[in-house]
Amino acid sequence: MKFVSMAWALPLFTTVAACATVPEESASAGEAPVAYAKLLAGDGTARGEAKVTQAADGLHVLVRAEGLTPGLHAVHVHTTGTCTPPDFVSAGGHWNPTDRQHGKDNPHGMHMGDMPNMLAGSDGTGEMEYVIPGGLVSSGAMPLLDADGAAIVIHAQADDNKTDPAGNAGGRAACGVLAAG
Repeated sequence: MKFVSMAWALPLFTTVAACATVPEESASAGEAPVAYAKLLAGDGTARGEAKVTQAADGLHVLVRAEGLTPGLHAVHVHTTGTCTPPDFVSAGGHWNPTDRQHGKDNPHGMHMGDMPNMLAGSDGTGEMEYVIPGGLVSSGAMPLLDADGAAIVIHAQADDNKTDPAGNAGGRAACGVLAAG
């Protein structure tokens, strides 16, 4: 899998996202609410970027990563906008405003912050896109960017999509605080 510069891809993604219908009360100047995060490893080295764009069908999440070990990695939205190295435990658990259990295969799941695994190629780069149905960036009853914010976390291992609370995804390999932008 070849890593594509985020600078090149963001204008294309922004163009597509801007075409989506957004409730007028949540958009400013006709633009969809957006949040960005710079992903960092526990030692502070860059690991990629994430972008979350609000659309009529939910939150469109785009994650591009580099410097990962090859293989599958869980990617989740975490409930607190803090990424204190080296273990990023400060990001809290998965974003779960609907009070469910973890994983798409869990009959009591899933958290709103649960997303598909991302494959990092032999060069350590990976990319994933996912829509969180019904999510809102910063307004409404369950905003992503509430009083304590939110973070994107890439885990060291794959998510098994069923084990509560975190899918046996292992340690936190990278973290980025989401900020409105």
